[in-house]
Amino acid sequence: MEKHRHVVIVYPHPDDESFGGAGTIYKCKEAGVPVTYLCGTLGQMGRNMGTPPFANRETLYKFREKELEDACKFLGIDYKLLGYRDKTLEFENKVALAAHVKSVLEEINPSLVITHYPEHGVHPDHNALGEATIEAVRLMEHENRPTVWASAITNDFEKVLGEPEVTIALDDDMVKFKLGAIFEHKSQAQGMLEKMNEQNPSAETKDYLERMKERLGKERFYIWKYD
Repeated sequence: MEKHRHVVIVYPHPDDESFGGAGTIYKCKEAGVPVTYLCGTLGQMGRNMGTPPFANRETLYKFREKELEDACKFLGIDYKLLGYRDKTLEFENKVALAAHVKSVLEEINPSLVITHYPEHGVHPDHNALGEATIEAVRLMEHENRPTVWASAITNDFEKVLGEPEVTIALDDDMVKFKLGAIFEHKSQAQGMLEKMNEQNPSAETKDYLERMKERLGKERFYIWKYD
């Protein structure tokens, strides 16, 4: 991974940084590159409340904010909250959202920005914040624009978009690091941990674990090309 001045990851939820970027963060740490996570929401509308449940709809955001803090501490990165509400980013004013992201990026002055690929982020919040982030960088003076890596996670993204230009392959130490970060998000990851520890996993669980192994083993990005 080439040397960067500063890397900023822009995703909408606590745990996106761990599931979608912990391996890349590991490589940045190896290279001595600082990383900041811009977290769009607190994931307060998430369906997972812990296994067994320890949160409810009114308290979930408090747990998820603490989990985000703990995960970022584990990862060794800074984070900033953008302050939006979960599952509402697609309804925000697009111009205002892009302007907000642009102002924060200009304050940090990164050389690389990582976000979701619009229309290939699965979750509406992923698509909306990815679109806003890409627009935010487009609005910058050309000579000040950071490189943008966009993560696509739809099932057919390679068929539609072709092969990603960047692949971060995770070795065993990196996967362990990634799992450590994921498990800081206890409300979201305990179900996954239980499946991993099943003594006699069902066919459904085996399929889940196989897909998770594939997801954990590499992080892939498209380099966004501006006109």
